[in-house]
Parts: sequence; structure tokens; C-alpha cells
Amino acid sequence: MISSELSLIDMLRQAAWAQSLSAEQMARVEAETIERFVPAGGYACRKGESADYWIGAIDGLVKMSSESPEGKTITFTGLLSGGWFGEGSLLKTGPRQYDVIAIRDTRLALMPRSLFLDLLDNSIAFNRFVMTLLNERLGMFISLVEFDRMLDTNARLARCLAALFNPHLNPGISPEIKISQEEIGYLAGASRQRVNGGLKVLEEAGLVKLEYGRITVLDLDGLRRFSS
Repeated sequence: MISSELSLIDMLRQAAWAQSLSAEQMARVEAETIERFVPAGGYACRKGESADYWIGAIDGLVKMSSESPEGKTITFTGLLSGGWFGEGSLLKTGPRQYDVIAIRDTRLALMPRSLFLDLLDNSIAFNRFVMTLLNERLGMFISLVEFDRMLDTNARLARCLAALFNPHLNPGISPEIKISQEEIGYLAGASRQRVNGGLKVLEEAGLVKLEYGRITVLDLDGLRRFSS
């Protein structure tokens, strides 16, 4: 996972999509992309706002969620260091359809929409990278609808953890992840007590190893298939 001491420039240069850019394009990325700090509980962006930036996590943890008219909060996924989001909102040119909230103190990289669109138009490799992101996110949302309606809490928790290990959406993540049970609860839409019980079930099944403030995934495929 990307180090918390990583600078904005280093994070940009390490991004998978940056490797194929020309020197001129990369210089523009470094000059125009800005950094923003969002404290735990703060909003990286809000539903209904105009989408002005493509956003990447330099360090931290955020969740993408939405609240229904009845007040029910639906969490779509979590995003860790090295992940990027918001490409769909930029392409549609409409307002954002979800909130992005920092679960812990988070540093973000913000690439202006004009630069994002220019790279799409002039870099085939960047275009393909964004297409892959869109495809992976669509698959994740389809799975989310399926397991939210069909699975119990423990199985939903297993799928929530497994979703964090998508190499396209969260590149560079290692089997050992520093995350608290409270943070997992925010992502899974479950109480800390339910998360605690569910993680013990997953540990007894040999899928994860639990330590204070961290989880080691022992069987990722098992998490993806888990059904209580």
C-alpha cells in the first residue's frame, strides 16, 4: 500500500496510468493536480455537487455512499491509498450521484476535469485505464445489489472485505490491511458489534487473521464465495 509519507508528486508518478504518458503530459499532470486534506468524518465531495475533479487517494480511507429519501444510507465501496474515483461523473457532466466521506484523515489528489478529458482524448493507454475502471466499478455495483438483497450479515461482510482487494480500484493493496472494526462497519453498513462477530466467523473459517487494528486476508477467493 502507498506510504502515508508519500508526496503528491510521488503518488502521481507511481500511478499505473502515468507510466504511458508523455513527458509533456506528465509535467502538466504534476503542475495542475492539487492536494486536499479531508479530516475523518469530512466530505471529500457531496451528492449533487458539480464534478470538477478526478480524485485519487494519496493516503487514508474514504467511503462512497448515498442516502435515500427515507434516510437510509447505502455504502457502495471503500477506497484506499492509490485508488481513483469520479470518472463516471466527469464523463456524464452532471452532478455527483453519491457522497464521498473520509473514514480516517485522508489526503486527496484532485485532477481538474479539463486535464482529465484532455488525457482521455490524447492518450490511448489512459483511455483504456479509465474504461477498465468503469467496467470494474460497474461489476462491483452489480455485485453489491446482489449480495445486499440475498446474503446475511456475515456474508455481506466477507464480500465487503473482498471488494477492497480489487487490484484496479485499489492498486497496490497487500493481504495485510490496517483497518479497525469501526471502519469496516462504516464500509459494510453494520454495527461494530455485528462486525466483531462476523470477523470471528470469518477467522474460524480460515479466511482471515485478526490482530488489533489490522486484518490479514488468508483466502481472498474464499471471502468472495463465502456464504454462511
